[in-house]
Amino acid sequence: MHIDSHQHFWIYNPAEYEWLDDSMAALQRNFLPDDLNSELKSNDFHGSVAVQARSTLEETRWLIELAERSPSILGVVGWVDLRSPDIRSQLKALSFNPKFVGVRHIVQSEPDDRFLMQPEFLRGVSALEEFDLAYDILIYAKHLPVAAEFVKRFPRQRFVLDHLAKPPIKTGKIDSWAAGIKRLAEFPNVLCKLSGLVTEADWRNWRREQIVPLLDVAFESFGPDRLMIGSDWPVCLMAAPYARAVGLVKDYLLSQTPETREAVLGGNAQRFWRLQPCSNLPSAPPAHV
Repeated sequence: MHIDSHQHFWIYNPAEYEWLDDSMAALQRNFLPDDLNSELKSNDFHGSVAVQARSTLEETRWLIELAERSPSILGVVGWVDLRSPDIRSQLKALSFNPKFVGVRHIVQSEPDDRFLMQPEFLRGVSALEEFDLAYDILIYAKHLPVAAEFVKRFPRQRFVLDHLAKPPIKTGKIDSWAAGIKRLAEFPNVLCKLSGLVTEADWRNWRREQIVPLLDVAFESFGPDRLMIGSDWPVCLMAAPYARAVGLVKDYLLSQTPETREAVLGGNAQRFWRLQPCSNLPSAPPAHV
């Protein structure tokens, strides 16, 4: 089963999506499952994991409702208030639905660079294992040392790093980032999404040659059994059409074994989130990338 491990949906509202400024005017509209399904089919994906874009319980409930109506949404990574004293009540109210598979907080936007180590946040993350939920780590490269300190506290919690921690593609100065990735990858309970890379580069002038060294670091650090392909649709559209965004990883996989290709294209995601197959999209040929 081939799975897009990272994409978003929204009903656009300027007040709720202030981060979609005029430089991202093309994204200032609705993006819903019917818009994505044609991309999934034409790129041989069986389904996707929808990830939160707003830090509200309202959006999390909406994504779960979308998943109930849309078989192509295999899982939802939502937001809950991990710093709240009633975090277990929030998780209990959502986890009845098997498509609610994980939680994310937009740590990259927090003013405190050590936000991950705040006691209230740590307490909330400690509740996720009880409900069999994974946690998506959304950070910048500068946060990688703190992320390693963070995951060390939770050896049984399942973690996945989003967007390779947003490497500094524009400057090309990746040594510090690479060292941070290698350190984080030492923890076997951490996986990594090969997603969101094209939008970290110059949107109009990026080149494949800028991305390949980052993929090299990811494969050397995490190995083929802890990596997942993701589009970051529709955000990726600012820098590349869907096919070109996922094509970066697919092309890289051409030199890998069939087993590695299948793992990165979906097997790892299915295992990590324990996703159930979708029968409404056509099957992707196992060896085709």
